[in-house]
Amino acid sequence: MKQKITYAGINRVVENDDDMNSLLDISIANQITHLHECGGHGRCTTCRVRILEGINNLNPKNQLEQETSYARKWDPSIRLACQSYPKGDVTLQRLIWSMGEVNQLQKELSPIGKAEERPIAILFCDLRNYTNLSSNNLNYDIAFLLNKFYTALGDPILMNNGIIYQYVGDEIIGVFGTTGGTRDKICKDAIRAGLGMHYALTHLNNTELKDLDIKLDSGIGINFGKAYIGHLGHPTHKQFSVIGDPVNVASRIQEQTKVTQSKILISKTVYNSIPKDTLEIGETYVKELKGKEEPAELFELLGFKEMDMQLELQASLPIMMENPEEFASIFYEKVFEIDPEAKSLFRNNMTDQGRLLTHMLGGIIYSLSRPEHLVTGLQRLGENHVKYGVQATHYPVVKEAMLYTINKTLGESNTEKCMTAWNSALDFVMEVMKGKETPS
Repeated sequence: MKQKITYAGINRVVENDDDMNSLLDISIANQITHLHECGGHGRCTTCRVRILEGINNLNPKNQLEQETSYARKWDPSIRLACQSYPKGDVTLQRLIWSMGEVNQLQKELSPIGKAEERPIAILFCDLRNYTNLSSNNLNYDIAFLLNKFYTALGDPILMNNGIIYQYVGDEIIGVFGTTGGTRDKICKDAIRAGLGMHYALTHLNNTELKDLDIKLDSGIGINFGKAYIGHLGHPTHKQFSVIGDPVNVASRIQEQTKVTQSKILISKTVYNSIPKDTLEIGETYVKELKGKEEPAELFELLGFKEMDMQLELQASLPIMMENPEEFASIFYEKVFEIDPEAKSLFRNNMTDQGRLLTHMLGGIIYSLSRPEHLVTGLQRLGENHVKYGVQATHYPVVKEAMLYTINKTLGESNTEKCMTAWNSALDFVMEVMKGKETPS
C-alpha cells in the first residue's frame, strides 16, 4: 500500500510503496534535502523531524532512538528520520535544514557559560590576492567567487571532524578537537583537511572557474595547543568563541605562507604530534612571528609519505559526483551486465535507487573520520541488504562495477593511489556489511 509523506514548509507530497524505506530514504529518493551527518545510521541527530500528523503510522522507537530522545528531552513528536519507517500517511517537518546548522550543533557541544581549556588544532586559510581580485571584479562576481571558495574549502574541514569557526573576509578558520580526541588524531584531521582544501581549490580552478579566466590561490597555516573554548559574551548574546595564543600563532603561520610562497605551513607542535616518517615535508623555516619573542620553526607540508586512504577518497568524491545521476547509471548498467539476474533485487525505480546509492556512498566517505559511526552503520546496512535478498556472491559483482564506475567518472583525475584507496575501502565496507569485520 502506498503511503503519502507530506513535507510541511515546502508543501511537497511524495508517495512511498516500500516498507523498508525510512523517512530519510524517502527524502533522498525524492531529492528532498535532508541532512544526515552520520550517514543515516542513528549516530547523530541531524536528520531529526517533527511529526505533525500520523505519528501512529510509524514504527516504535528502537533502543538507540529512545536513548537519544531521553538524553535530549525531546517531546514524543520528534523522531530520527533514519530510524522511522512509515506504515501509513505521515506529515513531517524537517528541523535542521543546512550544513550551517550542523556546524552550529557541533559548536553547541561546548558548554554554555564559562569557557574551558582544551587541546585543539587551528587552521587558518587565506584567499591570496583578494584585494586585486575585488578591485578588478564586480561585487556580485566577488560574492559568487567567495561562496564557491567557502563551499569547496569548507567541506574538507567538516569531513575531518572539524568545525568552521569563522569566515573573516577572505579567510576561513577551522577548529579540530572541540569534542575531544587524541593529539595525533586531532592534528591528522587538521592536516588532512588542509591537504583536502588544497586539492579542492585545484579542482575548482580546473572546472567551475576555468571559463571565468580566474584562478584562485590560498595559503594555509596549522597550529596545535590548548585554547579556551566556550560561549562568551553578553548574557543575552553569547557566541561560540575560541581564544588563546595557539589561535593567534596559527594566524601568524598562515601569514608566513605568503613570505615563503608555501601552500601549507605547520607549526613544530603539529609536526611533533604526528608519528615520525608520516608526513612529506619540504622546506623548514625559522621565522619571527608577530607578537612572539622567540622565532618559530615552521614546516612546509607537502602531503603524507604513504597513501592516506581517507584523503584519497575525500578528494576524489566531488569529482565522481559532479553528475550523480550519470555515476549511478554507469554503475547499475555495469552491475546488470556482469549479473543480469541482479535486476530482481531492486524494488525501487532505478532513478530513486541511484539517488540512494550516491547518498550512501557520500555518507560512507563522510563517516571515515568517525569510525564508530561508520562500522555501526555498515553493519545495519548489511542486515538490511540481507532482507532484500543480497547474498555473499553479489558483493564481488558490486565491487567490480563500482571500481569500473569510479575509474570511468574520474577520467584524467584518476591515479593509481586513488584506485588503491578505493579498492581497500570497498573491501573493508563489504567485509563489515557481511559481518566479518569489526572496528579496530
